[in-house]
Amino acid sequence: QVHFVESGGGLVQPGGSLRLSCATSESIFSSLAMAWYRQAPGKQRELVAIITSRHTTNYADSVKGRFTISRDNAQKAVYLQMNSLKPEDTAVYYCNLPATRTDDYWGQGTQVTVSS
Repeated sequence: QVHFVESGGGLVQPGGSLRLSCATSESIFSSLAMAWYRQAPGKQRELVAIITSRHTTNYADSVKGRFTISRDNAQKAVYLQMNSLKPEDTAVYYCNLPATRTDDYWGQGTQVTVSS
């Protein structure tokens, strides 16, 4: 199975910004589409953003215009730049393949808390 390590979360005030990072040692990383997911307390995990091997991106409507997903194939990393953060963005954020199932592998994630 493919393993990913998320980092960069923290506590931020509404309107603030954070950049999340996701690292992997996967040898074929450059050919993989990648995604960011999040899971808020008491809610199901949801897909936030996708980036393909050709750097095409897609976003959930709730984050469109505020979040930007990017990747660095040389570093085998994917990033999520989050701007204009809202309290409803509070969640544990995970990176994984776009079609990962709930019972498949998930890393520890990184906690993002947006609060004043």
